[in-house]
Amino acid sequence: MATVSPRRKSEGKALKRSLGAEVDDEQLAQEEAKRQKHLKKVKVLGEKDESEKLLEDLVFGADDELVDRLTWEDEENVGSSLIEEESSESEVENEARLLVQPARKAAWEDEDEGEDEVDMTHRYRRDFMKGDAERRLPKQKLQQRLQEQFKRAMGGTPSWAERADKSKKKGKKHSNADEDEDHTDDEDDDLLRKTGNFVASSESLPKGIIQIKNCLNANNDRPSEGRLTTVQFHPSAQVVMTAGMDQSVSFFQVDGKTNPKIQSIHLEKFPVHKAQFSADGEQVVATSIHNKMFYVYDMMEGKIIPVYTVRGLSEKKVKDFEVSPDGGFLLLSGTSGYLHLVTMKTKELVRSLKINGEVMGAAFSSDGGKVYTSSDEGEVFVWDVKSSRCMNRFTDDGSLRGTSIAVSRNGQYLACGSSSGVVNVYSHDTCLQESNPKPLKAIMNLLTPATSLRFNPSTEILAIASSAADEAVRLVHIPSFTVFSNFPVSRRKNILLPQSLDFSPHSGFFSVANNKGRALLYRLKHYTDF
Repeated sequence: MATVSPRRKSEGKALKRSLGAEVDDEQLAQEEAKRQKHLKKVKVLGEKDESEKLLEDLVFGADDELVDRLTWEDEENVGSSLIEEESSESEVENEARLLVQPARKAAWEDEDEGEDEVDMTHRYRRDFMKGDAERRLPKQKLQQRLQEQFKRAMGGTPSWAERADKSKKKGKKHSNADEDEDHTDDEDDDLLRKTGNFVASSESLPKGIIQIKNCLNANNDRPSEGRLTTVQFHPSAQVVMTAGMDQSVSFFQVDGKTNPKIQSIHLEKFPVHKAQFSADGEQVVATSIHNKMFYVYDMMEGKIIPVYTVRGLSEKKVKDFEVSPDGGFLLLSGTSGYLHLVTMKTKELVRSLKINGEVMGAAFSSDGGKVYTSSDEGEVFVWDVKSSRCMNRFTDDGSLRGTSIAVSRNGQYLACGSSSGVVNVYSHDTCLQESNPKPLKAIMNLLTPATSLRFNPSTEILAIASSAADEAVRLVHIPSFTVFSNFPVSRRKNILLPQSLDFSPHSGFFSVANNKGRALLYRLKHYTDF
């Protein structure tokens, strides 16, 4: 059996070791090649395109900028809710702005708007020219003239315009923003300081159309069987009196709805020509047609007192009369131009006054110190009661025959009616000073003799009427002296031959007595009190 020498064994072992080392090196090289290959693949997969890199930088910024931004957002996260609220409000405002419609084109443009001067020959501006040299005027000057005309028409600068001017002047003194805020708080408009209904009726009665309502007849509970000659409101109570040819005097409570009768007195064989309350409202004086006797009814005691004769009075009959506002005298109209002053207390004659012609109408001044009389010759006489002196005498403008006369309660106006239907309204002062005064206005709305005139207590209305025609009643606005266009209110004729008219103490009601025994009653809505 062959044997292997030790030398050979050792060489074989060395060969095996060398071969193993070569194998390991080869394996390592292969593994390294595989690893490098994998690294290349990973590197290719992990790389970003340049466009992608650029987009990330634009959106997020560079790496350092992104870190700083994220840190800042974390620090400012506390105020994010407020920022979101403000942004939401701004979004709402932006949406509102988007919803605003574009401004529409003007329907009309002023031709002179761009010019510094205005053509005054235009028919709407012609009245403002003061001469041919003013064919063109600066805008500012024209505006000044328009303001002056407005002030004249309004009787001065209106209160609302004065308040506006004052607020403008005060606003100029506060130029700083802080001062303006404080000033605005102190100078707030009255409209913002209180609540309530700010749409209120005007204090003064407007012209044109009067707010009036037709009510139940004042004497509906007891209509007169004959012609009514008198309707008068009580000076202090909510009562109206009617009297007429049916020989009765009646009293009614006025509420505009039922108007219940209070009392009615009958005067035997005494057709009432006129009845009137005393100044205090405690008595009623009544005269007839053919008698010189007259009655006094004491309302407090309920007594009817006949006055058969007045000592010193030689008149055969007593028809027309007036009671003085102070309650001291009774003015009786006699014949042949005589007027007789009789004391209310004792019914005795004090003195007599005489005018030319026949007395057609008489009236006391508001203080009772003067007497105004109208004659059938168209003349007006002014008397002083205390001295019995004629203070002035003048001819009623254009009048041939006077028919009625009335004085306003404030003593500012005197109205004279004539047989032609014309009613002249004069200033009271000119009637005392001039011998031929010119009327402030000649009212020509009646075609038949003006037999009844009455100013309302506030001197804003003059009621005129003629007993010779149906519906011949007009209400005249003062101080414009224009007739209210909506009165009479009814198309159907119900104011048949108006005989008498009167206003309640505070102008809340107006009544007209007609020849059919009816006292028509109207509510004047502008006045809140009776």
